[in-house]
Amino acid sequence: MQRFGTLSFGHYGPLGGGRELTAGDSMRQAIDLAQGMDDLGAVGVYFRVHHFARQQASPMPLLAAIAATTKNVEIGTGVIDMRYENPLYLAEEAAAVDLISDGRLALGVSRGSPETVVRGYEAFGYTGSQDPRGADLAREHFDTFLRAIEGEGIAERDPNSPFGGGSGMQRIEPHSPGLRSRIWWGAGNSDSAEWAGRMGVNLMSSTLLTQADGTPFDILQAQQIDAFRTAWREAGHAGEPRTSVSRSIFPITTAEDELYFGGGNEQDGIGYIDGMRSTFGKTYAAAPDVLVEQLLQDAAVQTADTLMLTIPSQLGVEFNLRIVESFAKYVAPSLGWESEALQPR
Repeated sequence: MQRFGTLSFGHYGPLGGGRELTAGDSMRQAIDLAQGMDDLGAVGVYFRVHHFARQQASPMPLLAAIAATTKNVEIGTGVIDMRYENPLYLAEEAAAVDLISDGRLALGVSRGSPETVVRGYEAFGYTGSQDPRGADLAREHFDTFLRAIEGEGIAERDPNSPFGGGSGMQRIEPHSPGLRSRIWWGAGNSDSAEWAGRMGVNLMSSTLLTQADGTPFDILQAQQIDAFRTAWREAGHAGEPRTSVSRSIFPITTAEDELYFGGGNEQDGIGYIDGMRSTFGKTYAAAPDVLVEQLLQDAAVQTADTLMLTIPSQLGVEFNLRIVESFAKYVAPSLGWESEALQPR
């Protein structure tokens, strides 16, 4: 593990006791969290994207605000649902955020997770899918998006335009050189991971896998990452791709931590999602020294270069920063992470 960051679902709504976290609160707290993470070192902040739900469904304004108010932290998504996206507009937005951040964008995209509505992407105007889950639509949009951020000419220039004219094909603007290397595909199975490797994009391994044959989750995920890297090499892509996994990890260092997480699930889960039998990763919650031992035995955490910590965003910025700082100080160094921000002064 070379890097770690937080993965937030950005939930808002009633908190109990007459309290409520509004959508505005959620956005402002996400910015505050990112600024706090920036002070911890070169880690990352990533956000789930769910439509028709009380979560952060439109990440680009949020990422732009974070990019403008931080210096080092990587910013990104895990993942944007490409079924809902105009790929050319997304290419413009992504380039703008990448430029504002000086190349700190780690944009995760995919088919997306199960929805709270039926084929919600059709309500956004994207129809014609022949797949019951819209995977064909997502990949079609993704192909157009990649061509756009690579700088390929998309529309024919108008020689009679009063704004410059010319001939040939015009690329999308703004264009951010290098953005193509910072695109990630979220994969829920080995086939999708291998496809991402052939496409030459980075891999975000999902919080669940649509595989359930009794193999432990971390082993399944490590196998998925191996399949991705093999496909990358066989396709002839240069360099080494990045890979990430997400985990619920809570170092217990106070009585409050014990109250919230002392009963954490220490077993993988098996269930059905989108009609497919799937494996869900377990929660890690223990004293820091115990966590180190457990995570050193997690095959996927050991093989991936980036670890995303899923955080309980409803508990507020101060609480989450304390959890992250405990991980950074007492756990992450034993997993291979180094940060100048936490060295003695």
